[in-house]
Amino acid sequence: MVSPVACAQKLLSFFPFLLVLFDLQYEGVACGSNVDVDKHLEMGKKLLAAGQLADALSHFHSAIDGDPDNYLAYYRRATVFLAMGKSKAAIPDLSRVIELKPDFTSARLQRGQLFLKQGKLDEAEEDFRKVLKSNPSDQEEKEATSQLAKSDEIQRMRSQGEAAYDQKDYTTAESLFNIVLETCVWDAEIRELRAECYINQGELGKAITDLKAASKLKSDNTGAFYKVSHIYYELGDHEMSLSEIRECLKLDPDHKDCFAHYKQVKKLNKQIQAAEELILEERYEDAITKYGAVLKTEPNVPFYSALVQERRCHCYSKNQQSNEAIRECTEFLQKEPENVNALKDRAEAYIQEEMYEEAIRDYETAQQHSDDKAIREGLEKAQRLLKQSQKRDYYKILGVKRNAKKQEIIKAYRKLAQQWHPDNFQDEEEKKKAEKKFIDIASAKEVLTDPEKRSRFDAGEDPLDPESQQGGGGAHFHRGWNQWQGFNPFGSGGPFGFKFNFN
Repeated sequence: MVSPVACAQKLLSFFPFLLVLFDLQYEGVACGSNVDVDKHLEMGKKLLAAGQLADALSHFHSAIDGDPDNYLAYYRRATVFLAMGKSKAAIPDLSRVIELKPDFTSARLQRGQLFLKQGKLDEAEEDFRKVLKSNPSDQEEKEATSQLAKSDEIQRMRSQGEAAYDQKDYTTAESLFNIVLETCVWDAEIRELRAECYINQGELGKAITDLKAASKLKSDNTGAFYKVSHIYYELGDHEMSLSEIRECLKLDPDHKDCFAHYKQVKKLNKQIQAAEELILEERYEDAITKYGAVLKTEPNVPFYSALVQERRCHCYSKNQQSNEAIRECTEFLQKEPENVNALKDRAEAYIQEEMYEEAIRDYETAQQHSDDKAIREGLEKAQRLLKQSQKRDYYKILGVKRNAKKQEIIKAYRKLAQQWHPDNFQDEEEKKKAEKKFIDIASAKEVLTDPEKRSRFDAGEDPLDPESQQGGGGAHFHRGWNQWQGFNPFGSGGPFGFKFNFN
């Protein structure tokens, strides 16, 4: 059996050979690694030329993993990032290139241009000056000189714009910031300043565009999300306001201002959605109450006050509370005289009140601003009803409103039938007058207690008038007094076997 000492001595005798073998293997690995890096660079170059950017990027990643000090791999990867529009990712790669090869003027020139777009003017100018000091090509010298002059001009414009902004001269500040942003397209700070100029000039849509861009250009830009949410809130877009404030809280769940605004917007959004659901369910009284709660939640923003009034106008009209609808709609239309929805709702309320000329005026005004089919149909209905009202109006005959229930109609009919029954009159002239009146009363009862006939009458057609029958072929419904003799106004509508004598 071999002792441990003898074994160790034998192993030591082979040590020089093991070292040589290790060296040979290391050289083989290193040589293989360089070959792999070159292959990745070559393949990435071909894929980049073919426009296959994602695949090219993958190869350049592998090349850098294989050789972290290969400046060419970083430069080509930066080129892919730029082609993909990922300028933020390109800058660290270009900086690594310059670190590894300080005289690589193309990389420095490209980085300077990116700094210029970001509004980092001092860093950009430093790169352009170093390009000019590093023995550049004629083209590189020309480009660096041009960019240096541009940066100097932008510095001046920016300073003037900031001064105008501080003096609250927002129009001048905006025009100067416009010039700066033509070059410094990724400057988040200038975009936010221009957004403030837009806000102060009442151009909120443009402010939103700049602030949204700033939120993407600047990491963790909670302030931009907060401002955008507030603007949407003021404009009445509570759903977009809620969406933007949630983005703020994703970046910072403990953001005090964003959380407070989130609670306000969420509550208001929930109340408005609930009110609209009630309207869809035709629960108009409940919807009116819910919109009252909306006004308590947000009494200061004009949009929501107007929204509440416009929706109440709609609910009152649909609920056939015509007087309330006319009052609410009229108050709202004093602020927004061309609001089509309010004009339609008030027109419907006017019809309920038999104010047909007023309804026609509202529909005609609405028609000037919309080609909505419902407006055209409403106008035609109001015109028919106006024409009808100038003839025989069964509602007026019984003295009931157009939204009267069947029981109200029967009650009114019985009272008038008792009052105008011809047997009550002895004088022949008075009897003839009473007969005509009684016929009208009975006709009104016939039409208004029959759902199908009443619906036709409400649409502007007299179902008892042959001339108004569509196609002219309708049956004649006119009745003479003899047909009503023996009719019981207090029964179900059929003849009765005894005669009333009224004292």
